[in-house]
Amino acid sequence: MNNTIRVGNLFGIPFYINPSWFLVLGLVTWSYGGGLMAQFPQLGGGVALILGLITALLVFSSVVAHELGHSFVAISQGINVKSITLFIFGGLASLEKESETPAGAFWVAIAGPLVSLLLFGTLTAIGITTNPSGPLAAILGLLASVNLALALFNLIPGLPLDGGNILKAIVWKVTGNPYKGVTFASRVGQVFGWLAIASGLVPLLLSGSFANIWNLLIGFFLLQNAGNAAQFASIQEKLTGLTAEDAVTNNSPIVSGNLSLREFADEQILSQKDWRRFLVTDDSEQLLGSISIDSLRSVPTQLWSETRVVEVMRPIEESTVVNSGQPLLEVIQLLEQQKLSALAVIRDNGVLVGILEKTAVINLLQRRVQNNPA
Repeated sequence: MNNTIRVGNLFGIPFYINPSWFLVLGLVTWSYGGGLMAQFPQLGGGVALILGLITALLVFSSVVAHELGHSFVAISQGINVKSITLFIFGGLASLEKESETPAGAFWVAIAGPLVSLLLFGTLTAIGITTNPSGPLAAILGLLASVNLALALFNLIPGLPLDGGNILKAIVWKVTGNPYKGVTFASRVGQVFGWLAIASGLVPLLLSGSFANIWNLLIGFFLLQNAGNAAQFASIQEKLTGLTAEDAVTNNSPIVSGNLSLREFADEQILSQKDWRRFLVTDDSEQLLGSISIDSLRSVPTQLWSETRVVEVMRPIEESTVVNSGQPLLEVIQLLEQQKLSALAVIRDNGVLVGILEKTAVINLLQRRVQNNPA
């Protein structure tokens, strides 16, 4: 991950912190520590700041608990959680994939706010039953308020907030189309983004007040992420129904393993100068491995005529081979996850179809956009 620091694992989930989080931690510590010192002068500056730091850490622990709520429900659905990251606007649980049903998506989305509401109720009940006083009462009250605010804010029905994911699941259920759900919830998220920006700009322009500057930042955050979600959903929808075979490159670089290296050099390299790596098949067109131009350097030129391609080729890693009928969206995810530029595509019987490259997917998408601009 870029610009993040890994600090360990939470229940087996990689846990990261964005450097901006340390700035927020310091501000919350200083602000709340100062507030405690003003409210309880007997504490002293040092103790007040320590309590402020503890409170800040508990606040962020509430954010982590919120994200763990999403994560545990996702894991219960067989979805891997790639990471949990704390950043300036809160937290983010990164899931390997979406839920397979709108009901599953709904429960993953609502789990975080439910955890926050549960913490609010628990902290409030502790405050009522134990009737604490002094700094402890103030800290309990703050933590309860933070969790309530965290739940209510995230329930705003616009992406990328949890409420937007809940709305997406509802629209998905009604229309039967998950991408329409994303598009609708993204538009709502953009509306809330503009409203937040307006609420921050108006006081600033009319009176020079920075009181709502945080709203301005949140508005830009919502606007950008909601727009990205809508764009990504549009791309996903255009690729729906396509398989790996649809993106296979025409005249893929395929050679027979029975060719001599001399024949390989003459027939393939001279006629297809752009290819640096070739897939190798047997007489039944079964995929055997791959050979690159650089592999020729390992064999003296005078031996090229008596050395076959199959003797020099390298085996293909199973992770770089996909079935021709595999959905193209899954193939794209595989390319991204493993940081690959190409994959070999085979049929169920092992026969090689060809090579699938990232550039071919992009070209295919561009053609579909041109043919269906709406």
